[in-house]
Amino acid sequence: MQIQNTLKMNIPPCISKVLSVLYSSGFEGYLVGGCVRDAMMGKTPHDFDLTTNATPDEMLEIFSGYRIIETGLKHGTVTVVSSGENVEITTYRIDGEYLDNRRPSEVSFTRNLCEDLSRRDFTVNALAYSPRDGLVDVFGGVSDLEHKVIKCVGEADKRFNEDGLRIMRALRFSSVLDFDIDASTAKSIHANKHLLTNISAERIYTEFKKLVCGIRAPELICSYADVFGEVFPQVAQNTNAFCANAQKMDKIKPVYINRIASLLYGFGKADVRGFMHCLKPDTYSIDTVSALCTLASQPLGSDKISVRYMMSKHSDEFIMALADIKNIYSPDFECKKFLNSYNAQKIQNPCVTLKQLSITGSDLIDAGVERGPRVGELMNDALCAVIEDRCINTKEAVLEYIKSQL
Repeated sequence: MQIQNTLKMNIPPCISKVLSVLYSSGFEGYLVGGCVRDAMMGKTPHDFDLTTNATPDEMLEIFSGYRIIETGLKHGTVTVVSSGENVEITTYRIDGEYLDNRRPSEVSFTRNLCEDLSRRDFTVNALAYSPRDGLVDVFGGVSDLEHKVIKCVGEADKRFNEDGLRIMRALRFSSVLDFDIDASTAKSIHANKHLLTNISAERIYTEFKKLVCGIRAPELICSYADVFGEVFPQVAQNTNAFCANAQKMDKIKPVYINRIASLLYGFGKADVRGFMHCLKPDTYSIDTVSALCTLASQPLGSDKISVRYMMSKHSDEFIMALADIKNIYSPDFECKKFLNSYNAQKIQNPCVTLKQLSITGSDLIDAGVERGPRVGELMNDALCAVIEDRCINTKEAVLEYIKSQL
């Protein structure tokens, strides 16, 4: 990885326009955080965070000719609509005491950029850049980028006690960026893992989804199993199985649902759902992970009938994920044979759903079947006959089959 000590960022016009207004009005303006880190790593930044020594009131004055959204004023953030884009600008600030391990009880504004950077989480995120004044690196972030290290700004214990979510963020950055975690930061993560119990499940899930898809996910999950056990009772109770699964998960496609399901391979249904409920994700994620774990522990037939029934119940994405997981965790699964059969059926595009059936419920009613549950029963029976090649999927053949069942 090449770190650019002299940086020239490709800044979007909407950001450049805002910076120009700040400069022409006698104020500082810096891009800060992830966008600078990514640019230093040769990546294309997508989110641009701006900070300035102008107070909120001063920003309201100098941007009076722009549309302004004032919802973040309390925390020093003004949103300026520039070239049709919302650009957030935050005043340099000093955070007050953190009483809930998540948010400062109060913030005060400062004119000093270094004081603002000192409250950031990690050195690689405490870099600032101005197209006018260049790169500002107060805490050795460039060196840590060069050495691929995640290190807290200042005292790690203090940073984590300010915001317990930073524990998950450190693990996520290490996993996704393929960086080591500094020894003092790692020690503090283990020591302060209990702080995660004060963090909302939704925020933990946001970080966990990214973490499991990272390059270092297997190593981190095993090295910090005690940390994950703080959040997930199922991990604390089954640490060996959890770590054994983690060691194989790098072979699973980096899709968070697939990776999470692979971590829980072999766990009981109650444990799987309990793990997912700890994260409070959407119902789709809970149900999909649970279904993958359940089916991954069961035989998966490669004959065309079994494959068709699988196609009738699950999406292509789900089936491919299931095959992926079984291929890694189930030694007796013949993945190539299954995929050959599955792909052959996809090419044939057989009737596997009621929508594909050549008749409708109305056709059965017209044929003399009384309205009610019996119509649905006969439709499903006919679909099974078609899937199993006991009946061809034409209107005449299906109606004839149904008549034979009456």
